[in-house]
Amino acid sequence: MNQDEKKQKAAESAFSLVLPTLNKESVLGIGTGSTTNFFIKELNKTKVDIKGAICSSEASKDHLQESGIKVMELNEVHGIDVYIDGADEFNSRFELIKGGGGALTREKVLANSSKEFICIVDDTKYSGLLGNFPLPIEVLEVARSAISREIMRMGGKPVYRQGFITDNGHQIIDVHNLKIDIPFEMEATINNIPGVVENGIFAKRTADIILQATDSEIKTLNKNQ
Repeated sequence: MNQDEKKQKAAESAFSLVLPTLNKESVLGIGTGSTTNFFIKELNKTKVDIKGAICSSEASKDHLQESGIKVMELNEVHGIDVYIDGADEFNSRFELIKGGGGALTREKVLANSSKEFICIVDDTKYSGLLGNFPLPIEVLEVARSAISREIMRMGGKPVYRQGFITDNGHQIIDVHNLKIDIPFEMEATINNIPGVVENGIFAKRTADIILQATDSEIKTLNKNQ
């Protein structure tokens, strides 16, 4: 299978896993990215009857329009029953790097507000040590250069994502060559730099289940097993 086929299989597996748990009072969280789009396609085809869905980006909201599902805001609900999203990188401790699509802040808010976080990936996204994928950091424009200097002192190489503005109205720097030995500590350290809105390390709130597509199967990795 090529990479898109693997993404589709992972998304279909997530849909099959989630569908029996949903009811008219369920609130579904939807992430952003190419793998998540395959999950949205399943929603659009099946016409699921739930209370509503909360999306991490305007792009995902647009893709979800065909489903007939009510698009809600997080402020309207008490929480999210299950959050479905992809990842740019993951390790054996279910820690992730996300944000290649630029929606990392809202993705982290939704993941943190969910009872269960199911991450759908293909096998190319696994890494023994996070950091092979450049780490996205959403920043206030006024602080971008100052934050970049801090990141350089930490050993990373920050690259401004030119021409891109997040749905929150902020900019992104992508950090290459950053050594992320302890993701939980690195996540907190970066977020403590003044002007950082959020970074793409998901270590404080990890995935609960990872559905990993390989050439031959879908591997279900459960943090609690």
